[in-house]
Amino acid sequence: MLPVLEALFPIFSLIVIGFLFRRANFPGDSFWPFADRLTYFALFPALLLTTLATADIAGLPMMRMAGAIIAATLVIALILILLRRRLGANVPAFTSMFQGSIRPNTYVGLAAGGALFGEEGLALIAVAIAVLVPLVNLLSVGILTYYLSEKRQGAFRLLVKVLKNPLIIACGIGIGLNLTGIGLPYGTNNLLDIFSRAALPLGLLSVGAGLSLARDNAAWVRLGVPSALKLVLFPVLTAIACTLLGVTGLPLICAVLFTSLPSSVSSYILASQLGGDTRLMSGIITVETALSALTIPVFLAFLVS
Repeated sequence: MLPVLEALFPIFSLIVIGFLFRRANFPGDSFWPFADRLTYFALFPALLLTTLATADIAGLPMMRMAGAIIAATLVIALILILLRRRLGANVPAFTSMFQGSIRPNTYVGLAAGGALFGEEGLALIAVAIAVLVPLVNLLSVGILTYYLSEKRQGAFRLLVKVLKNPLIIACGIGIGLNLTGIGLPYGTNNLLDIFSRAALPLGLLSVGAGLSLARDNAAWVRLGVPSALKLVLFPVLTAIACTLLGVTGLPLICAVLFTSLPSSVSSYILASQLGGDTRLMSGIITVETALSALTIPVFLAFLVS
């Protein structure tokens, strides 16, 4: 579908531009680590907080749709954990494969939902964001922290470390402001909106700057497994869970759309900050973004028909 392709085209183009910038040594190698930190600790949290605090979720079928998305996410996460030793990947690579299998690009989702289904679609995508963003951040940060720590930590210490993650803090504040009806008063909505607009382009440029696809067969397996899980199995499991829970119509379509999105740019930022395999992560994001231009329209055509 053209609106979906139009939403994906600028994202993939910015990744390519970032790759070309890095190859041309512009604006310099020292720029990209600082850009990663700015995006991870400030720009992405501001964007998540603004989106969740202002989403119109009143009157939507939240609970069953949320249950379907959560169930599908946990099944994918469990599959990855059970397959870890058989994947032949080292620990940093496994954490990047894990992220690439569950994290959605919320910005593509918002653009596609609004373009395809108007205000109701946008609101349903916002519900999916409110459910899935905190969950995948909790799972991703937990996996990275657990497997990449020098010493295994107790459950309580791990939970504390996970909850201190700026992305999760932003999600918690945003949901709290929404549920209490406080929202973003006194012009803070406009402030955060302007500030967070830099998150997507800067994050995508960083992904492109870190792009380096390995050419051995094992590397392509590490790219293919998360891509297949994220773009095919995840939306199929979501559709099954929705059907079992009685979610139909546009809520089902939007739930499947959201879980069929390519992996989020924040996956690369998180891998960069917490010790994941950034080269593999950037490759997964790029491959999934390219392939999703084919897979998302197929799922939508099947569901809408």
